[in-house]
Amino acid sequence: MARILIVDDAVTVRMFHRNAVEALGHDVAEAENGIEGIETALTDPVDLMLVDINMPRMDGFRFLEEIRKTPELQGIPAVMVSTEAKPDDRLKAYACGANLYRVKPVKPADMKALLSLILGEPTA
Repeated sequence: MARILIVDDAVTVRMFHRNAVEALGHDVAEAENGIEGIETALTDPVDLMLVDINMPRMDGFRFLEEIRKTPELQGIPAVMVSTEAKPDDRLKAYACGANLYRVKPVKPADMKALLSLILGEPTA
């Protein structure tokens, strides 16, 4: 079982992703913005982060830049999950340190494949 941090300002999105992740047997932590996400990850270690782009206080791009500069967090995989589907957003996410980029909504079957890929779990 892994611990997944969901960083998104939309309560409904966090709940949707929480349900999908917990159905796969993983534990979930949540944060409403990048600042809260960093604080949460530093105080309650996680194995993977699912991060939105558009959030108040600190957006997802800045969040990725900050965690990649933070020794305790820089090795944790991060997946940018956003409604933004432009190629420039995808490229910027990778430049900021994302391991993968997915466009919302991420269906439960896609979430399972995503977590299996990132966490190295069997898909069967």
